[in-house]
Parts: sequence; structure tokens; C-alpha cells
Amino acid sequence: MSDDTMDYETARAELVSVVEKLETGGATLEESLALWERGEKLADLCQSKLDGAKAKLDDVRGASED
Repeated sequence: MSDDTMDYETARAELVSVVEKLETGGATLEESLALWERGEKLADLCQSKLDGAKAKLDDVRGASED
């Protein structure tokens, strides 16, 4: 699944997995850097999904107040 089509739950689950791998250690420096970069991308994706959901809620709330 590409990042463009990944939903929040899938991205969050992968992010949790990445963090667990980093916390357990044992990876080479290159592997750790790759995991860190992937984690950053996943965190950004999750934040974007949350921001989008918040914007939709704000729109709905604004429309219901009119």
C-alpha cells in the first residue's frame, strides 16, 4: 500500500512498529536511520489525516451553527 492510499489506522500501526524496532535496538546505523526517516513520514501522514478530520468536523460544526 502506498502512502497516498494509506489510512490513518494503518499508518499509525506501522509507526508503532517502527518505534518498537528503534526502541529494541540491534539495528545498524543505516537501518536505524531508515527506520527513523520512515517514522517521520508516517508521523507526518498521521498528522495530516488528523488535521483533515479536524477540518471536516470544524466545517460540519460551522454549517450546523448557521
